[in-house]
Amino acid sequence: MAIFTRLPCIMPAYPIRVGAVLLAASWLVTTPVWANQTDSDARYRDTLLLQQDRAGVMRALTPSALLPSSPRLQADYTELPRTIDALPDMVVFPILLAGPIVATSNLSVKTALTPETGHISVIYPDIGEPYRSVFSQIINGIEDRARGRVSNFAVGQNVDIAELNNSLRRQDTRVVIALGRQGVKVAAGLDSNIRVVIGGVLTASENEIRDHPVNSLSPDPALLFSRLKTMKPGVRRVFTVYDPRQNAWMIRLAKEAARAQGLELVAREAQDLRSAMLAYQEILAATDSTQDALWLPQDSTTVEDGSVLPLVLQESWTHNLTVFSSSFAHVKRGVLFSLYPNNVGLGRHLAGSALGFLSSGTNEPSGMLPLRDVLMAINLRTARHLEINTSRQQSFDMAFPEQ
Repeated sequence: MAIFTRLPCIMPAYPIRVGAVLLAASWLVTTPVWANQTDSDARYRDTLLLQQDRAGVMRALTPSALLPSSPRLQADYTELPRTIDALPDMVVFPILLAGPIVATSNLSVKTALTPETGHISVIYPDIGEPYRSVFSQIINGIEDRARGRVSNFAVGQNVDIAELNNSLRRQDTRVVIALGRQGVKVAAGLDSNIRVVIGGVLTASENEIRDHPVNSLSPDPALLFSRLKTMKPGVRRVFTVYDPRQNAWMIRLAKEAARAQGLELVAREAQDLRSAMLAYQEILAATDSTQDALWLPQDSTTVEDGSVLPLVLQESWTHNLTVFSSSFAHVKRGVLFSLYPNNVGLGRHLAGSALGFLSSGTNEPSGMLPLRDVLMAINLRTARHLEINTSRQQSFDMAFPEQ
């Protein structure tokens, strides 16, 4: 059920050849392809967010990035998490699982029914297109799982926490699903008897995760390593460079996932760009392409697009090294594959967590949780360069074709 009016936008220039069903032409000219996502069995596939295409720049740096350039804006999912984290505004969507709709000024209303009792509220940033459609998809997933009566409350930048608490209290809200950085901040000021499930962030501080489960937008390394082993069975070691301030929790999970799949994870710490560049240079000089691979996590310190990525792409292409990433945009630029959020699936997962509390009175353990509701993107030209037979791969949802 769509929440917002879809606005005209520029259609992505790259064709989707694998794992997607062609959309009607009239739909494509009014809505970004990535905004048409439904569920994991959907006819429409999730893609990316809009960003200036940089294929021309990469063409001069490495042949692995030889994708068609365009003056138009291209879809790029990697900007979504960073944008969400930076947003100052938000919208509050109470999902009323029972009882009357409580309306206030400046609200739009959306309804459905459920036999459950108790109320859930969803907090997320108020943002324009194309990002707004992403939240619409997440809300659709929440609504589908919760089967509840849905109303929305728009809250501006200077939200009155006391007034918000009063509104939630009047509706007997039991659980809040908080999306994005602003959702995390607001959740900290809610009544202590309201349970909170956080989603739509890359990471959070120790103080922010002490009392709540935080569902990250970074894909589970276990899923990444599983896809890697399927595509490159001979890989034995995985190298990565990370900032512990952002990804210490992710590396802990990655080490366990690597051991479970017979891989050795070699993780190098770096807390600034200079240290990260040195680490990459040492790794690239020492890797064996027959048994090694390089993982680029979601990390603003160590995975910098202006210097780190060109170096990695050039050297990996020259030495036939397998590179995979947690960021969708890197696939367009030459990385072999990435996993990215299934928005509707994420919404269903968040709703399941909230409903679990309503039914049992218990919440998920607090702390960071990786993204497991994912889709897969692949660069077919890079796969061919690495001599990977993609004709047997049926598990990717977006492909950048060889040109």
